[in-house]
Amino acid sequence: MAASHLPSPVLVGAFVLLINCLWLFPEVTIAKHAGITRHYKFNVRLQNVTRLCQTKTILTVNGKFPGPRIIAREGDRVLVKVVNHVSNNVSFHWHGIRQLQSGWADGPAYITQCPIQTGQTYVYNFTIVGQRGTLFWHAHITWLRATLYGPIFILPKHNVPYPFAKPYKEVPIIFGEWWNANTEAVINQALQTGAGPNVSDAYTINGQPGPLYNCSANETFKLKVKPGKTYLLRLINAALNDELFFTVANHTLTIVEADAVYTKPFQTDILLIAPGQTTNVLLKTKAHPTNATFLMAARPYFTGQGTFDNSTVAGILEYEIPSVASSSNTSIKNLTLPTSPHSMALLSPQISAANFEVWPMLNTLPMCHKQSKNIFSSL
Repeated sequence: MAASHLPSPVLVGAFVLLINCLWLFPEVTIAKHAGITRHYKFNVRLQNVTRLCQTKTILTVNGKFPGPRIIAREGDRVLVKVVNHVSNNVSFHWHGIRQLQSGWADGPAYITQCPIQTGQTYVYNFTIVGQRGTLFWHAHITWLRATLYGPIFILPKHNVPYPFAKPYKEVPIIFGEWWNANTEAVINQALQTGAGPNVSDAYTINGQPGPLYNCSANETFKLKVKPGKTYLLRLINAALNDELFFTVANHTLTIVEADAVYTKPFQTDILLIAPGQTTNVLLKTKAHPTNATFLMAARPYFTGQGTFDNSTVAGILEYEIPSVASSSNTSIKNLTLPTSPHSMALLSPQISAANFEVWPMLNTLPMCHKQSKNIFSSL
């Protein structure tokens, strides 16, 4: 009869020690994902910003609205040093990052950490594992995220290609909301009364309201593109409350990633993006565009009861065509607009105000009921 071979106490002890080391030092567990350490510094400061012909003081990171980009590769360790120079308590959440054994870096105030008080500093420390694509960061205490937010770009590891053709250029498209009022006063009033918070005065693309709002023609995001190129648009919905439909007139979008996970590519004329959601889409520009400028638009669509911001934010897709005069004097009347029976009705209040005249494109906006509210080359 064969003899039984039991592990020696020395081997058992070594095994237990190894398990403890992997638990106490998580960087060992992700050694196979090892990248480099990237350092960022967030100075939370007040900044005067003018939108809709009104100037107000808002909280910003490093004086920017929206805030700065965090760019890293899969496997990189990210250290973000936050210095609070304002009277508000602050904390930051890295929306969508898998905090593997680093839950204390997740950011919700009073849940995973005490907020960062005035004059204090805190360092967030986390490693990006198994994720590639677009996410974003935002404040995670009261409604400070109305102005404290920015993108996170996660690139594949070195020498690992995208699962689609490399784009000519990558561009962030960040949707947000703008209140003329103090957003802390807005949410505090709602908490006191039990009613819903007052709606925002405008939606924004990369912090700009666009030409469909009063006094905002010069506050419009413009994406300049070249004919026959493919652009990767990194879409982020940083709006507080509303799901938004997004489309680009006379162009098709190919969705390739959602919430930092690659998807099977599929094409659409319009997409719905919820608050906190991110997605990457490929935009193939026309080889021989008939117009130089096309409208990009985003808005909610709501058929239920309730109050919401029933408006549209627009940006401009502008082709760099030598034979076409500079767009600085281009009238919005000459833009190619996204249209459909539904979207025409949705845009009609602003169309009348802007005297739009042409509707050359026919898309189908999905009916939706009771909706709730080459910078990488050196990395």
